[in-house]
Amino acid sequence: MTVTPPYSPDVQAARSRLEAMDTDAPLALRHVWLVESVAWLRGPVVDVPGALGRFDALLTALESDADLQQRWQGWWQLFAAEVDMAPLLADFGFASQAAFWGELADRLRRKTLPVSPQTRDAAELFGMVLNDPHDARWLRALPSKQLQRWAAVLSPPLVQQPSLTMWEHTVLDAVVLGVGQVTALGFRSDVRLRMSNTARAGRSFHELPAAAEALRRAWQQPDEAQRLQAVEALRHQLDAARHAAYSVYSHFEEHGISVSVVFKVRQLRERIIRIKQLLEALVATDRSRTTAKLLAHLVEVRQDSTSIKALVASSTQLTAARVAERSAETGEQYITRNWPEYRAMLWRAGGGGFVLGFTTWFKFLIAGLALSAFWGGLAAGMNYALAFVLIQLLHLTVATKQPAVTAPAMVAKLRDLQSRESVLRFVDEVAHLFRSQVAAIAGNVGIVVPTVLVLHLGAWLLWGQGLIGGQEAREVVDAHHLLGPTVLFAAMTGVLLFASSIVAGWVENWFVLHKLDSAMAFNPKLLRQLGPERTQRWAHWLRLNISGLAANVSLGLMLGLVPPLLIFFGLAADVRHVTLVMGQLAAAVAALGWGVFLEAGFWMALVAALLVGPINLAVSFYLAFRLALKAQNVSELNRQRIQKAIVFRFKRAPRSFFWPPTEREEAQAHAPDLDLTPAEEPEHGRV
Repeated sequence: MTVTPPYSPDVQAARSRLEAMDTDAPLALRHVWLVESVAWLRGPVVDVPGALGRFDALLTALESDADLQQRWQGWWQLFAAEVDMAPLLADFGFASQAAFWGELADRLRRKTLPVSPQTRDAAELFGMVLNDPHDARWLRALPSKQLQRWAAVLSPPLVQQPSLTMWEHTVLDAVVLGVGQVTALGFRSDVRLRMSNTARAGRSFHELPAAAEALRRAWQQPDEAQRLQAVEALRHQLDAARHAAYSVYSHFEEHGISVSVVFKVRQLRERIIRIKQLLEALVATDRSRTTAKLLAHLVEVRQDSTSIKALVASSTQLTAARVAERSAETGEQYITRNWPEYRAMLWRAGGGGFVLGFTTWFKFLIAGLALSAFWGGLAAGMNYALAFVLIQLLHLTVATKQPAVTAPAMVAKLRDLQSRESVLRFVDEVAHLFRSQVAAIAGNVGIVVPTVLVLHLGAWLLWGQGLIGGQEAREVVDAHHLLGPTVLFAAMTGVLLFASSIVAGWVENWFVLHKLDSAMAFNPKLLRQLGPERTQRWAHWLRLNISGLAANVSLGLMLGLVPPLLIFFGLAADVRHVTLVMGQLAAAVAALGWGVFLEAGFWMALVAALLVGPINLAVSFYLAFRLALKAQNVSELNRQRIQKAIVFRFKRAPRSFFWPPTEREEAQAHAPDLDLTPAEEPEHGRV
């Protein structure tokens, strides 16, 4: 009588699972069994020791029963014959589409539609089997002895060539597939045209397929030195192709950034890294360990390959950096550093306030037309946009439009913070910016109020009524009450101010990318109608001002259209721009008379109006500053140094934040007793 040895519960569970394996079952059911078996290995919760214990139990069950091991080997041979593993190793985790928008649509489809187990696509099956991000942990933790035992219980290798095992054949196929994809990306016309002349002349992508084929031929020979030489030659050619592809970034600096090309170059780089990983697996002495690490890597790659957020972040990071840099170029003109520039800012801001006084009048006229929500919003947006464009053309200033472009200008100076002097120079820029905003707000508000009062008086003398009546004036005061939503609306306006700077950067990048200034300068029709000199002058002017025009038009339209759009979705919304708010309150005072100064409601509205400006500035500056910090990769320790230096300056020379400092105040701000040594990292952050 045969005595069955006692088994642990895990081994018994493994035996039951293996006994349920059916090599005659349809393809879909066999794959479902595989999915369920790996889920059993993983366990119901994240438990690496438990997963390793169950894997050991599975090995014990196979090693102790020859029939089960034979059935498993038959199942595995059938699986390997039906499912091609080479595309999994070569392509898994990479974009299935060659363009950004196509890949975005593909990821949306994969997130919303289920995957059928009736598939011969190893990549689809891999995503179903190892679908937990924590699978990478227990795969990496598998001991070498367990991996060697696992290799022993697998089926005998399928021999495609006398000198190639199934594993070598699969990896070589994956290398060839990967090289083909890299070559195709390198030959894409939009990538190739942006490469440097030297990179194109090197013909590195032309030589890649030959290097991959040389590797395949070398691997069929028993000479180990010849094999390693072929591997090294392919690695060298891959590096040459990668450096050739990187030359497109120099083109971006001058000619604008294409999200599609950035996407392709990033894909090319990641594919080259994958090929090198496959080459490492091919030459490794412990192939089982290398294979487990590669599978763990694919599990991690799967998370990014299905993430829409990761796709957008990786493809637009460089564009965001370039937008920040272009905004920085524009923002330099809004920072005052001395008394002449400070006085000039006051004059320009006063001119901006004068124009916005008329904008306030037109706003009341549009409100009196009682248009529908959309048309009223569009009319208001056009009113704002025309006013902002006029201010730009007259070289005047609107205070709250500055921070979104001045923040990147400041962060551009953060590229080198190694010295104490560089930190102090940056803090000087903070003080320059802050007092520039003070001057701009003072100039805007100081002129918009008398302008509105004069317009109200003129309207009353001409037509017998002011800009608004008593009821409308009362509504203005009530709408801006401190206890109402004014503060929230001011923050929302700050977001729109930041959004307009992003639109401006994108439009300018698009303008440069498509060489529209050159297309305009050499357009035959324009040359005939305007003449060469005038056409060149207009093209140059548009190149210099396209960013400002885009910012002004987009901001005006957003200020007018975003509130009715949000109201359509049931969200009460309005905009609060400091200059326009003060203009409206001035009109309300003119309509209600001196008695309004005795009302508590008016003073609450005035306090709220005084808060609108700082909130507009703070929100737009913070968002732009965060974007610029990310673009420049400023570390957390350097941010601590900056904060420490700003606090020190405010304590030593507070007046320098409101008007240009004297030499004595400047010396106090740069006192030698300021220690800018960064704080140490917390203990848990050390390795």
